[in-house]
Amino acid sequence: MKAYVFPGQGSQFAGMGMDLYESSPMAKELFEKANSILGFRITDLMFNGNDEDLKQTKVTQPAIFLHSTILAAAMGSNFKPDMVAGHSLGELSSLVANKALSFEDGLILVSKRALAMQKACENSPSAMAAIIGMDDAIVENVCRTVREIVVPANYNCPGQIVISGSNEGIDKAIAILKEKGARMAVKLAVGGAFHSPLMEPARAELEKAIRITAFKKPVCPVYQNVNGEPSTDPDQIKANLVLQLILPVKWAQSIRKMITDGADSFTEVGPGKVLQGLIKKINKDIATGGATI
Repeated sequence: MKAYVFPGQGSQFAGMGMDLYESSPMAKELFEKANSILGFRITDLMFNGNDEDLKQTKVTQPAIFLHSTILAAAMGSNFKPDMVAGHSLGELSSLVANKALSFEDGLILVSKRALAMQKACENSPSAMAAIIGMDDAIVENVCRTVREIVVPANYNCPGQIVISGSNEGIDKAIAILKEKGARMAVKLAVGGAFHSPLMEPARAELEKAIRITAFKKPVCPVYQNVNGEPSTDPDQIKANLVLQLILPVKWAQSIRKMITDGADSFTEVGPGKVLQGLIKKINKDIATGGATI
């Protein structure tokens, strides 16, 4: 069974999507439609911007979403998923590719999500940190014992977990985890504490937007971040999308469940190869690759 996965924030690069724009009239039309919907030429930032331009959450999220969803559309009949999943932001990309959301509605939701998250970050200075070479249970216990807001945010693969929380809490957790033998414990260059309780204001804003957006039954199951389980029910998908902002991304759990349910190959649809690398660390024998047109 073929599984398609869609990347999240951190996979962006300068020049992303330009080849699609130049080689496919359909892709060019969708990129120009996106410029119109967003009210600014995001293509200029994607194709010609620098790394700093692309690091802005309000730019990063729609840019990655556009690369992924337009690439899936450009694949045409070659895009035949039996199951899909997306890492954080990528879950919205997967829902558009999977026909649960229209391209236009998906882009509007991604833009609102990005702006709400950026605003939450500005109102509550916070951080995330990657913890390498430490059992999940030890990291979880340290998060519980720190007397600040610190929670697991991304279960990426065995021995790689990201934590999220207040600046003070992250600093304390890093110090403790280094003492306990973490191979690496380092802050990430992100705007704030994604997938933590500090994103509650963004969750509330996104919930309002999702409530009035039409979702259809997807063509195949989407394995959702909050529980790693498949769903084709629009109401359940919407509820889990909202919860995703304040709960951890259970990526490793999702991939394992997809393999258990029959996935024998994973194709990453979007910029970069981050997810292919994580999947190989979860199961080195599984086939992975990048999408092409």
